[in-house]
Parts: sequence; structure tokens; C-alpha cells
Amino acid sequence: MRFKSLSLLILFMSIIYIFFIPSEPFALKILFKLIPMWLIIYFAFIQKTGGTRQNKGLILTGLFFCMLGDGLLHWFIIGLSCFLVGHIIYIVGFLKQWSFSKLRCLSILPLFVFDLIIGEKLINALQLSGKDELIVPVLCYIGVISIMAWAAFMTGNWYAIFGSLLFVISDTILSWNMFIEDVANSHLLIMATYYAAQYCIASSIRNTSVQPVHDRTILLTK
Repeated sequence: MRFKSLSLLILFMSIIYIFFIPSEPFALKILFKLIPMWLIIYFAFIQKTGGTRQNKGLILTGLFFCMLGDGLLHWFIIGLSCFLVGHIIYIVGFLKQWSFSKLRCLSILPLFVFDLIIGEKLINALQLSGKDELIVPVLCYIGVISIMAWAAFMTGNWYAIFGSLLFVISDTILSWNMFIEDVANSHLLIMATYYAAQYCIASSIRNTSVQPVHDRTILLTK
């Protein structure tokens, strides 16, 4: 019941922010933007895991840095850096749940193709707008979030997989809207997929199981 009530509260506060909080005053907007993330972090904290405390701690730390990035994204490079750290921590956390599968391993291919397509479009858009200084950090971020999604696939944990893909979708819409062209209902699409992504990643904790080293070794030799 506690999980269900908290999940409904997260949904309610997300709807409040997306549909009812105005752009000004800025401080009020940031406050309500962060409330769903605070609730998601608490939701993650109270999860029981079949894995290790260290792994749960990594997911919680990743959520914390993404929350910082969310609040600081108005200062783009600072916010992007916080998200970058958050994704790197997610990668470490997901790789600790490694469960080898040839099919899941091949998910790197469509993610790589996605990187090539969106990367090319963003480079062209940034060059045309005279924002060449953003090319390297933006491309680094695209690469890291794709690795994060691949690492999530390799867990075999569907919450982690859905969460990572929703995160990729959210950030793709955000970057497209910022640098390439306006996206209709961008605020709704970005924030809805973002909150859903973080909720799924937080939910992945309870489905975490870390295989013994010898089991992973056997799987890798198959």
C-alpha cells in the first residue's frame, strides 16, 4: 500500500508540475520540478533489493545527480555535467547486474545507429547556430546515455530497460527541441518521459539480483 500511495503521489505531483506550474517565478518552477524527483529518490530508498546495498546505493546516487542536473539545466553545461555523472553511475550500477545474453548484447547496434543519426543532425544544427563549443559535450552525453541504455539491456531487468529507453527518448526530444527545431508539446513529452524513466529506474532496485562471480563466468563462456 505504501508503494502504491507513493507512486500515485509521484504521478500527481508530476501532473501538477507539467500542466499547472507557470514559467515564472523561476524559483517556484524549479521547486515543483524537483518535487517528483525527491519523491522518486525516496521511493528508491525504501525499495528492498535482492542484490547488494552497494548496487542500491549506486542507483540512489545516480538519481541524486540526475536530480541536480534537472534543477541546474537552466545553466546548460552545469546541468548536462550532472546528468553525465548520473548516467555514468547508472552504468556502473547496471553493469554490476550483468546477465549475458547474445540477443541483449546486440542492442548496442541500434543504439549505435541512433547515435550516428542524431549526432550528425545535432552537429549540423550546432554549427549553423554558431554553438560549436557545445558539440563535444553534447556528443559525449549522447554516447554515455546510449552506453547507459545498453548496460540496462544487459541486466535483463525490464524496469531498467524501459527506464533507460524512456530517458533516451526524453533527452532526444529535449535536444531536438533545443537545437534543431521546435517540437509540438515538447514540455509535456520531455517531462512525462523523464519522470517515467526515473520512476522505472528506481523501481528496478527491487528486481535487482547480482549473480555470483562464478555464475557470470560460466555465462560469459557460453
